[in-house]
Amino acid sequence: MLEILQADITTLNVAAIVNAANNSLLGGGGVDGAIHRAAGPELLASCRPLGGCKTGEAKITPGFKLPAKWVIHTVGPVWRGGQHGEAQQLKSCYRNSFVLGLQYNVKSIAFPAISTGVYGYPKAEAAEIAVGVMLEYESQFERIIACCHSREDLALYQTVRDSLLQT
Repeated sequence: MLEILQADITTLNVAAIVNAANNSLLGGGGVDGAIHRAAGPELLASCRPLGGCKTGEAKITPGFKLPAKWVIHTVGPVWRGGQHGEAQQLKSCYRNSFVLGLQYNVKSIAFPAISTGVYGYPKAEAAEIAVGVMLEYESQFERIIACCHSREDLALYQTVRDSLLQT
């Protein structure tokens, strides 16, 4: 079941949360920084030996002090106008996160809006990709959460979901 919530992803009681990470996996700003702070220094220590992560790929670590057992780290594309494979890379972020979740027997997973912060991906286009991929995997998970930062993002994701379900 796909749920759309406005919440702090670090507080969600799910098996895995997805981190919109940077290529180093060593922490950053936005949701990445919030997840690292909430999980504690063990998360950084667990990320160091992973050797970073390529755009569109995903890696997994324990959640440490988070309610979530796992953190799936994925690196979204930096928006460069939409003609450089950004849509395919963003779809890969969601798909590879779901694949890792399935490999680790995750039944509930929460995603932030990947690439829509400092990476500049247009929110409406990113929401369409995110919700589209979430609906593809809906039958394989008990709960999929699109975790929105603001009321505006919440309304956008709800509108996108409703329009995709009508087609």
